[in-house]
Amino acid sequence: MRMAARQLLLFLQRLWFLALLSMAIGTGASAHELRPAVADVDVGADQVTVEIRLVLEPMIAGMNVAGLEDTNESPLSGYHDRLRAEDPAALDAAFRAIWPEISDGITLRAGETPLSPEIAALRIPEVGDPSLPRDSRLTLVAQLPPDGSPVVFGWAGQFGPVVVRQAAGGDQAYAAILHGGELSAPLPREAVAQEPGWKVFLRFIRTGFEHIVPKGVDHILFVLGLFFFSLNMRPLLAQVTAFTVAHTTTLALASLGIVSVPSAVVEPLIALSIVFVAVENVFGGKLGWGRIAVVFGFGLLHGLGFATMLGDVGDDSGRFFTRLIGFNIGVELGQLTVILAAWLLVGLPFGGYPWYRRVIAVPASLVIAGIGIWWTIERLPF
Repeated sequence: MRMAARQLLLFLQRLWFLALLSMAIGTGASAHELRPAVADVDVGADQVTVEIRLVLEPMIAGMNVAGLEDTNESPLSGYHDRLRAEDPAALDAAFRAIWPEISDGITLRAGETPLSPEIAALRIPEVGDPSLPRDSRLTLVAQLPPDGSPVVFGWAGQFGPVVVRQAAGGDQAYAAILHGGELSAPLPREAVAQEPGWKVFLRFIRTGFEHIVPKGVDHILFVLGLFFFSLNMRPLLAQVTAFTVAHTTTLALASLGIVSVPSAVVEPLIALSIVFVAVENVFGGKLGWGRIAVVFGFGLLHGLGFATMLGDVGDDSGRFFTRLIGFNIGVELGQLTVILAAWLLVGLPFGGYPWYRRVIAVPASLVIAGIGIWWTIERLPF
């Protein structure tokens, strides 16, 4: 049994290496990850201008990308991929043809007065590698009523997350990640919506928490994999600490642009990390530096996964670390919530029984491993 366990873990290590190598070679072959759009809102005395960096193809295809990490998860992925091969003129015409439907999903108002944004410019890059997303630039303008009321911006959750930043506001300007149809804070005219640091800090704690609970299903399964390794506090704390230090490191480096690894590489490896820890749980073993090193290595990957939520908000020295620390605290609170829930529902009532491992921990780990295997295969970029 021990020999079989060692052989299986060795196989997983080799699979990890081969997956990393093949994806490093073929990263550009099929990268369909979804990224937040970025909207810079410039509020003047009588006009508001919104410049949005976004990928047009999912909108044109009519995709509902809420909750998706990859366009391949949508039944419209085939149509979406064909749109990637369209030249800029054809894509421009297709977008303008459905602009009335898209504009219905955009909220732009001054006080309680709805505004009607018009397309001032649409810049679409030439077709490069059609398997890769291309960022277009959409400029919207709308006239403001003469009442001096502030402007609010947002869009429907089906368009995915959007980073909203007040243009030309400097280090203290408003910046937020909006999900699920959320709206921005009111942005004043010819001034900057300055937020106190504590408010930014609390908002990003919430963002980090929500990135785990309920949105981060893969991260939840990884944390549960750590939980089912042992109910003893020392192994659990050692693993969580290693995981925290690792993902904090790469979250900071990736958010600052110092480290950049494509999502097409990171996401399958995160799924494979779930498989690894779950399979190791099945075969048991004592906590050692090997397990800690594995958890630390996987924590580095998970930090890269977290970083996609912070990279576009801005790297100003005045607020970046406030956002980073708040987001990271939210992530930790989310992880601790998962562990506490697992302990209350499973560990506390059943952990003292001799059959706990055989009846609960091992079957649960097998289920987690099965889901991880499916995700690994589904996320491979070839």
